[in-house]
Amino acid sequence: MPRLTTEDRQFFTLVRQSVLANPFSDARKALDLSIAGRQGNDHRPHDVEMAVQEVRNRVEALEKRKQANIQLFKGKDRALVERTFLYDVFHRYIPQLDGLIADQVAAGEKNLKVSFAPQALALLRKRGFSRETAQRNFELCFQLRRAYFFIQKNLIGCSACMRKLRERLWNNVFTHNLKWYERYLWNRMEDFSTLILGPTGAGKGTAAVAIGRSGYIPFDAKSGAFVESFTRSFTALNLSQYSPALIESELFGHKKGAFTGAVEDYMGSLDRCSPHGAVFLDEIGEVDPTLQIKLLQVLQERTFSPVGSHRTHRFSGRVIAATNRPLEEIRGDGILRNDFFYRLCSDVIIVPSLAQRIREAPQELEDLLAHTLTRILGKSSAELTAQLGRSISKEPGRDYEWPGNVRELEQCVRRLLLNESYRTEPQTATDLGGWLAKGVKQGRLDMQSLISGYCYSLYERLGTYEAVARRTKVDRRTVKRYVDEGKNRFKGDSLKGWNRHIDAPDQ
Repeated sequence: MPRLTTEDRQFFTLVRQSVLANPFSDARKALDLSIAGRQGNDHRPHDVEMAVQEVRNRVEALEKRKQANIQLFKGKDRALVERTFLYDVFHRYIPQLDGLIADQVAAGEKNLKVSFAPQALALLRKRGFSRETAQRNFELCFQLRRAYFFIQKNLIGCSACMRKLRERLWNNVFTHNLKWYERYLWNRMEDFSTLILGPTGAGKGTAAVAIGRSGYIPFDAKSGAFVESFTRSFTALNLSQYSPALIESELFGHKKGAFTGAVEDYMGSLDRCSPHGAVFLDEIGEVDPTLQIKLLQVLQERTFSPVGSHRTHRFSGRVIAATNRPLEEIRGDGILRNDFFYRLCSDVIIVPSLAQRIREAPQELEDLLAHTLTRILGKSSAELTAQLGRSISKEPGRDYEWPGNVRELEQCVRRLLLNESYRTEPQTATDLGGWLAKGVKQGRLDMQSLISGYCYSLYERLGTYEAVARRTKVDRRTVKRYVDEGKNRFKGDSLKGWNRHIDAPDQ
């Protein structure tokens, strides 16, 4: 059997480490530099391309020596050559993988045939992989590229907190050790639930999509397609949109006749969730303890029953939950039951606020403006990006806190395109909450202002009357009256006048 030269062994060791490294980590960047033959830590856009080409050169050298087959090697040499071949095959088919992802997004739930699969599988077989391991590695290549695609494309930003977020999301899909994932966990990730925290509008749903669409999906060689579309593998449910009576039906489904209005069987989100995907439960902090117990059963026993049925259904997907409440509030105020919280938090991921991102890296604002414009226009425009940046510098200013986070920035871009200016009014939940606290401290609030202001602040934060009713433990009709009163009392000039009132000196 042939043996690698000392130089090849050192080089292939770097390649093996690169294959196993988190692509969003500093360690991976350093490995790309080393493989490309560059020194230092000044990363350049073409470092990865240079590394890929250098690996391809080494593989072609093995081909010339008629050694491009893992069956010709043994021991550590075989392990190094195997990883190098996988690295090479993966990067050869990145354009086709990206094309498949884009086409599948456009096609929705319809499974697409993978036209390049026979060639990719044949190349793996040529490199000495068995039919089974060739198919497994092809499936893994598609999963790796999907995860990178959805994390990198939709969660942009050069700030330290965003780099950390992308690294954490990758670990959430593949764990911190890809070898463990390949050997033990590729078909066991449903047991790892995730809690995503962060302020409203920061991108918790985008982070959840990146996880939910990146699960392992088998390939069916007979049909020439993956067994299901990854677009079907993510089911989202905003729990604050439903009354307590309807949440159970939306989650678990119901049988015909289970309650008034149940005129036919209904399949809930847990039933609709793919075995290869995840269900996303947004606003989990608004769920009452009774429902938390039922969700705990789903997490522990992986079973549930539709409303009005004694039949047990199995849930095989992952659970991703999110809330805009901070962790100390969830734990300190008992928002989530202890048993439910500890079963839910296999991983806790925090999505940073836009203000934090811009403080860490001012360039992030321009990057997000360019990204948002590209989505709106269908193409990039450096001219418009620069103009929008200048407009924001004037108003609301570079020090603006962006209480609505990325969601607010997206609307800011649209308003600037329409009206050339973005004027903010002191009527956000964050501002109103601060003024309420100030009014209490000054002792200048009447009870009606306090109640209506608090309900309106909660409504701005939670988005529905039902969510406010659950939070305040007041019936929905009363909550609506207070919220509507708060809208009139604490908007625009009225809010400014009230602010002057609490700042007035005592008489």
